[in-house]
Amino acid sequence: MSTDGLYRLLSWASPAFPTGGFSYSHGLEAAAADGAVQDRESLECWIAAVVAKGSGRVDADILRDAWRAATAGDDAALAEAHRRGCAYRASAELALESSQQGAAFVAAYEASWTKVTVTRADEVCHAAAFGAAAARAAIGLSEALTGYLQAFAANLMSAGLRLGIIGQNDGQRILAALEPAVAAAVAASLARGVEDFGAATFAADLASMAHETQYSRLFRS
Repeated sequence: MSTDGLYRLLSWASPAFPTGGFSYSHGLEAAAADGAVQDRESLECWIAAVVAKGSGRVDADILRDAWRAATAGDDAALAEAHRRGCAYRASAELALESSQQGAAFVAAYEASWTKVTVTRADEVCHAAAFGAAAARAAIGLSEALTGYLQAFAANLMSAGLRLGIIGQNDGQRILAALEPAVAAAVAASLARGVEDFGAATFAADLASMAHETQYSRLFRS
């Protein structure tokens, strides 16, 4: 990967890139309110599960497919990746989280980095938009997956920090401990066939559904 590619990957995965990721907890707020996640150990386990078996797994495969479609110049396959990425969400809030961040990513990308549209899909999925942008910047698939999943995990850690579950030092300890989990998730996505697409994190899905009617909350999901 070139220096230009690395710079763009770091920029697009940064919390400074205006996707609005800071406003989403991915159901974590409801899990914290119920006491299911209440300390460093439980938060680390929660994030690891979501990355490996939940939305992180779905996003990794969508990003992979979008990257390959953009590399091949296959607009139909890219649009299909966006549609699947939007459809395979366990709750209305998670669907909104993906589509709104995706639309924000595309708007910022096209305004700041290139005038070439990143997608012509009617529906926009954040992971698919990220994958297509990475492909067009000659960023390797493994590197793109690592950057995206690390940012995903870091955003969940940050939500836990703002919910008062952990402090700054424990947040960094969690990210350090999750390094092998992210690497394993990347390797699994690269090896997985399309027939194995899906997720299974029922606790996180139920927490997201509960959050939709939670009376007092900080986050949009």
